[in-house]
Amino acid sequence: MEPIRVLIADDHPVFRFGLKALLGAAPDLEVTGEAADGEQAVALAANLQPDVVVMDLNMPGLSGLEATRQILQTSPHIGILVVTMFDDDSVFAAMQAGARGYLLKGTEPEATVRAIRTVAHGEAIFSPTVAQRVMDYFAHHQPNWPPQIFPELTERERELLGLLAQGLTNAAIAERLTLSPKTVRNHVSNIFSKLQVADRAQAIIRAREAGLG
Repeated sequence: MEPIRVLIADDHPVFRFGLKALLGAAPDLEVTGEAADGEQAVALAANLQPDVVVMDLNMPGLSGLEATRQILQTSPHIGILVVTMFDDDSVFAAMQAGARGYLLKGTEPEATVRAIRTVAHGEAIFSPTVAQRVMDYFAHHQPNWPPQIFPELTERERELLGLLAQGLTNAAIAERLTLSPKTVRNHVSNIFSKLQVADRAQAIIRAREAGLG
């Protein structure tokens, strides 16, 4: 099996030396190059085409975030693993740039090696504290959903309207939703009234124009 080829991008030579020694002890990992700044990282990634780039964020010149963007623009198959001191919202900027993983410096050596393998296989990984930050963010920030289609209708009425738009008859709708024919007729009548349409055909046109059916 081919080893996982890793490029280390960090402006601290001691960190690069230590990480290179750590990865050198793993038989399935191979350090193919070292970059001391963002420009070198972009150039070496283009030339060496590693499987994973271990990327620091705070480097002189071109930042790690911008280097990540540039690398992935030309080589989207490369996995970027951010390894940084920043335990803050930088993780979201890194995710937007395309990074697959985000570790804090000081992470246990075994966890760092495992993260590189994970990113090389196309999966995402975060340090525990960073993962908690991500989970908290999405728990408290609801996405901006598009406006509800026909907000004047109830959920059941929108469901019926969608079935009308598919061409189902009242009897078929009653059977599908386990409702009585009279209940379906009442719902359909309410739909006509709320949408201010005269008949079934007009209701179907309105529904399909809105993307239902």
